[in-house]
Amino acid sequence: MFKKFTITRGDLFGGITAGIVALPLCLAFGVASGLGAEAGLYGGIFVGIMASIFGGTPVQITGPTAPMTLIASTVVIGNTLPSGEINLPSVLMVFLLAGGFQVLFGVLRLGQFIRYLPYPVISGLMTGIGIIILAQQIFPLLGMSAPASDFLTILLSINQLSNGFNLSAAGLALATIILIYTLPRLTKVVPPTLIALIVLTSIAVVFHLSVPMIGEIPSGLPKPILPVFILTDIKLIIIAALQLAFLGAIDSLSTSLVADNMTKTQHNSNQELIGQGIGNMTSAIFGGIPAAGAFVRTAINIRSGARHASSGVIHGLFLLAVLLGLSGIVQYIPNAVLASILVTAGLGIIDYRSLKHIRRAPKSDVIVMLLVIVLTIFVDMIAAVAIGMIVASLIFMAKIATLAEQNTTLVVADDTPWADELALKEDLRKQIIFKHITGPLFFGFVSSFRASASTITEGKLFVLRMEKVNYLDQSGLYALHDVIVDSQAAGLTVCIVGLAENLVERLEMIQIIPGILHKSFVFENFEYFSKALPQILESNQSDRFN
Repeated sequence: MFKKFTITRGDLFGGITAGIVALPLCLAFGVASGLGAEAGLYGGIFVGIMASIFGGTPVQITGPTAPMTLIASTVVIGNTLPSGEINLPSVLMVFLLAGGFQVLFGVLRLGQFIRYLPYPVISGLMTGIGIIILAQQIFPLLGMSAPASDFLTILLSINQLSNGFNLSAAGLALATIILIYTLPRLTKVVPPTLIALIVLTSIAVVFHLSVPMIGEIPSGLPKPILPVFILTDIKLIIIAALQLAFLGAIDSLSTSLVADNMTKTQHNSNQELIGQGIGNMTSAIFGGIPAAGAFVRTAINIRSGARHASSGVIHGLFLLAVLLGLSGIVQYIPNAVLASILVTAGLGIIDYRSLKHIRRAPKSDVIVMLLVIVLTIFVDMIAAVAIGMIVASLIFMAKIATLAEQNTTLVVADDTPWADELALKEDLRKQIIFKHITGPLFFGFVSSFRASASTITEGKLFVLRMEKVNYLDQSGLYALHDVIVDSQAAGLTVCIVGLAENLVERLEMIQIIPGILHKSFVFENFEYFSKALPQILESNQSDRFN
């Protein structure tokens, strides 16, 4: 237990570095939520610390994220009185209940079911959220208040941009975006968002630019606020809370999977949900916005050498130190600068890989992805995910019904040598690792495939026997891509044997062939592979000593 909170140099450096990266994002997301910059800091502090203490992913950094902030802002708008005053106790009740739902998800052991979300659904959700965030920043980028938060109203209000355009704010916004994208080419020591924040805020203050700013934020620790449950709004409260809880679970557990891949460890998904829930409940009591596992901050934490939960606690304490010591300075940050930071965040969560392959990926996956994008933008996220899951499941069941007629098995076969493999000379066979894949490689099977392939730790030639694979969807394609890349990085030469010609064409469509695997390592059947085997092994041996 106590080993979890060991503090090494890597944990200390990782936590502080993640805190530096998180600072401008917490401020930006706080402003975007409608509750103020301080609410973003409270979320980063309380959820960041509590999720690290009680969660199941030691190196994960938790804080305000774009998807969570998007829903939080909707909740705030829905609880804003005609006078402009926010009914804060009601807002915080939604946040508190969302954390409670996350704890319940963990207690009911629902964490492992995240793997069954089809890739096109997650892709469409993230892309839709990214588009909404970009739309919401159009007015703040130009120094104006957004007329609304929903996508359609913003688009219909574009003609109002000429009525309050602030040239100074637009200039700061443009400069922020340029700095964020160009500074990494010069230095990666300090986060570009932090440099942009400091430099452009200084310019705004020194030159007395007339631009909207954050304004004064409370100094010191926030006082607890008692959330209020209003019975007349119970349905809306529960729906909004479920949206936050569900999206937070997706956000956090997806980041946990990335953390596992980077650290070669295994997180506890149910414990992670409990930790996230406790963090969000604590944050709600102190007026903070909901948070979730943050991919970029987690990756930076890991790359900085962190390996224990203490790094997440240090990240939260760093933000607390900023709140206690620099709150008087933070008030001068221009809103346009924060809006630009959110623009880069919105651009960062759009799934460009799927969009790039939209003309080449299986049509059914593309339909699901586009459907989820449209529903996310124009309806809501819960409906988008639910309908996306239903459509993906129906498509899958239709395909499985066809495959069932062929007596297909949906498991990774054990790797007992097949007869044609036993026919190889023993000295050749010792240099090969065979992995037999049977049945369709689809979204519900990807996790098992990756887990099976990840057990490969030695050998010179990694051969995927795929004669019995008769279906390969987008999730399966990307899983195969990742397994090939990881195997090659481990020093293995990968060969694919027996994959049907139409499925090989899919690998070519998204550039797995020849992008990461040359066509010469793909064999129509085992006979052709056997004939080429001596030459492949000889080439491997030659490459090894060159």
